[in-house]
Amino acid sequence: MRALILLLSMAAMLGGGELQIRGTRFYMDGKPFPYTGYSFFNAVYNPNFNRSEAERKMWLDKFRKYGLNVLRIWAQWDSKRGYADTCPTCTLYHTDGSLRMEHVARLKEIAAATDREGFVLELTLFSQESWHENIRFDEKASVAAAMALARELQAFRNLTFQVWNEFSLHTVPVIKAIKQVDAKRIVTSSPGFAGVLTVSPEETQLMDYFTPHTSRQRQGKPWEVGPAELEYLLKRYRKPVVDDEPARNGTASFGGPGEQTYPPDHMIQIYKVWQMGGYITYHHDMVQTGYGSPAVPPSGVPDPEFNPYHRTVLEFIANQQRYAPQR
Repeated sequence: MRALILLLSMAAMLGGGELQIRGTRFYMDGKPFPYTGYSFFNAVYNPNFNRSEAERKMWLDKFRKYGLNVLRIWAQWDSKRGYADTCPTCTLYHTDGSLRMEHVARLKEIAAATDREGFVLELTLFSQESWHENIRFDEKASVAAAMALARELQAFRNLTFQVWNEFSLHTVPVIKAIKQVDAKRIVTSSPGFAGVLTVSPEETQLMDYFTPHTSRQRQGKPWEVGPAELEYLLKRYRKPVVDDEPARNGTASFGGPGEQTYPPDHMIQIYKVWQMGGYITYHHDMVQTGYGSPAVPPSGVPDPEFNPYHRTVLEFIANQQRYAPQR
């Protein structure tokens, strides 16, 4: 009883914003929520974003200016690919699935700050980038890590769990473990590389909403193929769908395009996703090539105003109500 009272008190202090799902739509505290995401994978590990509460608020205010209200952040930022802020200990987990509590504490600070500002977090638990570099957890450790995080984050209702980035392993037992601890926690997963929409029927059934990485340039015009893939999921399963990385731009490494791209590529795709009743998380190349790269802001924070290409797309996103009002 004392634990429940403490939990409720914490939720009240945090503002208590609760993301909900009804049919194919997102709601926040019973009101329609225009889920509009932004890649900020290194948020937990970036020193500038976490310098102070005021610094975080400054960045959140800037993100909001461009119509953004969801940050996609990663628990594992420990790959060896040279991304901004990666390091061997930049992960929420030890190898046995126990938590690195200093990072969990930072995540809670971010969750509380975003809650106060009306933002949602999509927390990606495991990444294929780390798995492919032999940073791996067996099923027991994966389940232990997920359950421990579910307990630690139970007070934060503005947060969803995305089990994997572009992979699927132990996904079903991980989701069941999360729901065992917190039955109301909204859970999804990105089950594979671009164009992989679902894996197994059981995993698909367990998804509260879908976050596939839709097909990119190598499969055709992404602004045509991607929305069609999402529409298929929406109509077949009647759950919310999020285009987790529409179109892509930047480095040809790590799944990026092998050809010239233009801001309208993204804008047309995003518009079509909105039109068919889906949501988006805008992805960019502002953390993927490391500090010192022209693509990466010196702060390591994906500044919406750093790159003219991305700013053009984000100015379009900021005007969603002008072009595609939420129903």
